[in-house]
Amino acid sequence: MKFAILIVSACVTLTAPVLAADMAPGPPLFASNPWEGFYFGGHVGYAFGTSSYLSNPPGLPATGQVGLYGMDGQFGPLFGGLQAGYNHIAPLGLMVGFEADFSFPDRMHSNLPIAFSGPGPSEVEDNIEIFGALRGRIGYAFGDWLLYGSGGFAYDRDLATSTDSFGNVDSVYFWRPGWTAGGGAEVRLTPNWSAKLEYSFMDFARAGIYFPIAGEHYNSNLTLQTVQLGLNYRFADDPAPASASKAGILPNLNDWSIHAQSTIIGQGNAPFPAAYSGQNSLFPGYQMRETFSVDGYLGYKAFEGTEFYFNPEPFQGFGLSETRGIAGFPNNEAQKAGFDFPHYNTARLFLRHIFGLGGEQEDIPDGPDQVGEKADISRVTFTFGKISVPDLFDNNSYAHDGRLSFMNWALVDAGAFDFAADQKGYTWAAVAELNQKDWALRGGYFLLPDVPNGNDFDTRIFQRGQYILEFEDRYTLFGTLGKFRLTGWESQCYCGSFGATLANPFLSDPAFNPGPPNIAATRETRSEFGFIGNVEQAATDDLGLFARLSWRTGQTEIMSWTDIDESASFGGVYKGTSWGRPNDRIGLAGIISGLTNIHQAFFAAGGLGINIGDGALSYRPEEVIETYYSVGLTDWAAMTFDYQFIANPGYNYVRGPVSIGTVRLHVQF
Repeated sequence: MKFAILIVSACVTLTAPVLAADMAPGPPLFASNPWEGFYFGGHVGYAFGTSSYLSNPPGLPATGQVGLYGMDGQFGPLFGGLQAGYNHIAPLGLMVGFEADFSFPDRMHSNLPIAFSGPGPSEVEDNIEIFGALRGRIGYAFGDWLLYGSGGFAYDRDLATSTDSFGNVDSVYFWRPGWTAGGGAEVRLTPNWSAKLEYSFMDFARAGIYFPIAGEHYNSNLTLQTVQLGLNYRFADDPAPASASKAGILPNLNDWSIHAQSTIIGQGNAPFPAAYSGQNSLFPGYQMRETFSVDGYLGYKAFEGTEFYFNPEPFQGFGLSETRGIAGFPNNEAQKAGFDFPHYNTARLFLRHIFGLGGEQEDIPDGPDQVGEKADISRVTFTFGKISVPDLFDNNSYAHDGRLSFMNWALVDAGAFDFAADQKGYTWAAVAELNQKDWALRGGYFLLPDVPNGNDFDTRIFQRGQYILEFEDRYTLFGTLGKFRLTGWESQCYCGSFGATLANPFLSDPAFNPGPPNIAATRETRSEFGFIGNVEQAATDDLGLFARLSWRTGQTEIMSWTDIDESASFGGVYKGTSWGRPNDRIGLAGIISGLTNIHQAFFAAGGLGINIGDGALSYRPEEVIETYYSVGLTDWAAMTFDYQFIANPGYNYVRGPVSIGTVRLHVQF
């Protein structure tokens, strides 16, 4: 984990200033050939392969062979990663070089055998956490093209977990060495950027491990085949432009948008008093956790008004207490799907089409998930694909970006906004927006997870799902700009009812049900809805104020966001212009959040929510004060120091208050 964090953060941090600027022309470092020199880049791909295994507990052994496809989510084994290398080009175009890479799967199981031991059946789950290679390369460079073959040393890191019939869990990490061979083609897009398509075959040696709790020996091998697309940035300052676009091979590069970001967060809480603790409680002792993310933002304007966007996102880390214990959680980067190793995720993959309605135009600047263009102010925009709901709804200039501004979930978005999302915060959607000079109206349909806090989507389109409608008014007050947004949402979800659970003693009475109230037994198609009022107001050129009110009916399980039924937040952000630091920001905000009566009764009976559940409830509203100072290190990097004081965490006045401190480093280009 630490190795991955150091490598990725160092690469992004060191290259960001170079990539952020169009490098000024200068003397070439490698004049022999434009492919000569060091390069660094990222890739995404698809893997397929097989694994044979032998699991030998003190009972009946289990053997077999399993294919990768079909057990790794709805889209199979996807992965992303980084690579770096060096090319040397001989006078006749012969290329020799080397490359190192490592890749992060989304969900990739090498196998899931069932072994029968003396006490009963056990299940062994073998997860590939990271894989990569150190390889030599040989090929031929001609013009803007490079063809090559490769081969060398390969490795993978697995986590094997054995679970027996009594619920005992035994986990072991292990490395598997191997070899790899493959080849590919690469084309220059600009003097410094190139794109590649590559195939690799990897064969890993059989590895054996031992589970001490089960007394079980397990060994397996693995072969992988991968197909990947990648982008490389060459550090050689060659003044010769790529000629492919002139020859008509490539599109106009003004139609592309390429950006990236990386955010590293270290967050800890001080010890605090707690009369009791439960399964989803915040740990009352000192703890420190970190999260780490890297995002690539690729956009392409295929036709006038039609754009495609792709956002690969490796993520690693956990929130405090594995993102549990506080409804208004203090780290917006802490996904509910936490990982010890970076995991790849296709965060966004969508098409956007703009229909101009004529009249006055405005410049839309280039940025993440936005190709720079000129568009009619009066326009209709359609978006189809995988997005995050807050990309388009409940926006606020002063409290909406957890990587640069406030970090608490109930400040980044409205606390009671149970927007559709998987555990990583994304969903599939169809959205339409009508934009005018002084107002906008947007609405859409979104897929919900198949179960509350699920990672797969319910594809019963229009039978289940979420509908959102938002009106935005832009106004001027005392010569300064402001915006007001009113948002309404309704979900048809497969979810349980608090009332139905508590009314059934076989689901909630400890005499019949020894565990937490079993709300899953009441799940069926139900309706849930809510509202948000959201205002932002520029008080001066340097001071901005904001406030949100949100509410949901609070009769059913939370599907995606967090355990809040009503919330109010307010605050402000001040720029450091007056003390000579215009890129610095200081923020101060407060939140108060609550639950409906039936939701309170569910937690008082020992119920568990997505983020909270202490086994009992001494109810008071959860109250948060957050303040931060963001130091603008450069135009492309910021360091933030954040403090949050949380009273009644998880709505329990006999737990807390708790103080949470955070250091955040963010780089982008």
